Amino acid sequence: MATDFKCPHCKNLLNVSDNLVFSTRNRWGKEGIVLLHPGLGNYSVIMHPGFIVPKGEMLDFYCPYCNQQLLSERNKNLAKILMRDDKGSEYEIHFSRIAGQHSTYKIIGNNIEIFGEDAPEYLDSVK
Repeated sequence: MATDFKCPHCKNLLNVSDNLVFSTRNRWGKEGIVLLHPGLGNYSVIMHPGFIVPKGEMLDFYCPYCNQQLLSERNKNLAKILMRDDKGSEYEIHFSRIAGQHSTYKIIGNNIEIFGEDAPEYLDSVK
């Protein structure tokens, strides 16, 4: 069983091949598809060259199926999805919505794993 990533609302799968697929919107209302690497701590991003996201800009992330916003209830600067690992355990994954900010949190119960050099910034709000 491979690792799967799901929308917390509709539970549809977000991973295709080596990418997580999101619909996004910037602060000016321009929409674009963003592909993120599924490896926690890998901050590779693929998007259309016409969808420009300057470093420091906040994006709204949406499920490409149900179009629900993937906003973390723990901090407004984070998005939230679910991850099921190859052993069947399910985790909350919270990651920064701010372009260029490397903050990811893998949470199950009271256990939190952090990834990225900017992760300490939101650690208090995800505990």
